[in-house]
Amino acid sequence: MASVSTYLNFPRNTEEAFNFYKTVFGGAFSGEISRFSSAPAQDGAPPMAEADNNLVMHVALPILGGVHVLMGTDAPETMGFNVKFGNNIYINLEPDTRAETKRLFDALSSGGKVEMELQDMFWGDYFGSCTDRFGVQWMFNCAEKA
Repeated sequence: MASVSTYLNFPRNTEEAFNFYKTVFGGAFSGEISRFSSAPAQDGAPPMAEADNNLVMHVALPILGGVHVLMGTDAPETMGFNVKFGNNIYINLEPDTRAETKRLFDALSSGGKVEMELQDMFWGDYFGSCTDRFGVQWMFNCAEKA
């Protein structure tokens, strides 16, 4: 079965971000949070920095009834990563009801920035967008009529 997921890279705060998302969407992580300490040593690669051992190597959180999965990892600079959030990625959520759209919008925009308040749009849907406190951009589009 085909599926769509979104993979997010964070500069050392993936676990904090995903615990927040779990409070917003409910549910549970798919399996355990994998840590870099569980990764086998790679031939020819330098040993992992001690400070990186407990960082998140992989986490997955099914959202919206499991229709979409958020996945994430820490991307430490000690491993050559340079995470920069830009304006090129949004996660588009299409909840079934306006009430759920409003709940998710309010929770995710708390401590972040509202780009466009939820409102009825010319195409007939209830729409808004925001950036959460971790720099991730979200769009909301709900087809339920008022």
